[in-house]
Amino acid sequence: MKEFITIIQNPVFLSAIIAWFLSQGIKVATSVFRYKRFDLERVMGSGGMPSSHTASVVASTFTAGLLEGYGSTFFGLGMVLSGIIMYDAAGVRMAAGKQARVINRIVKELGEHRFKFDENLKELLGHTYFEVVGGAVLGILIAYLHVGRH
Repeated sequence: MKEFITIIQNPVFLSAIIAWFLSQGIKVATSVFRYKRFDLERVMGSGGMPSSHTASVVASTFTAGLLEGYGSTFFGLGMVLSGIIMYDAAGVRMAAGKQARVINRIVKELGEHRFKFDENLKELLGHTYFEVVGGAVLGILIAYLHVGRH
């Protein structure tokens, strides 16, 4: 139990959790404002503005930088992982979402008699570059607000 408490009190971990909840909250609020209805998918779903994956990893990276120094191993490792996650969000997952849109359209046009799908493929998987940058900015802000300048 002591280890669990230590983990949840870790400022790097907390910054990531705060960033995730805040970014998902922004997605839910934006969806409610835009479509005038609550969509449970926006609570846990991927895609949209801002990127919660990016916000979380950048918040933890910059928190480590603030606490340990920007020349630390922890900050360097965080930067590498942040780059990988941002590339994945805007590149790989965005491409997968585009492919899902095309496949869903093909299945619809060819008719259900040729394909048996219970549901469409999920199309909102990745992020635009703007959504990734939005997540990065949110992550940096959270790090600075959470731990301040040490």
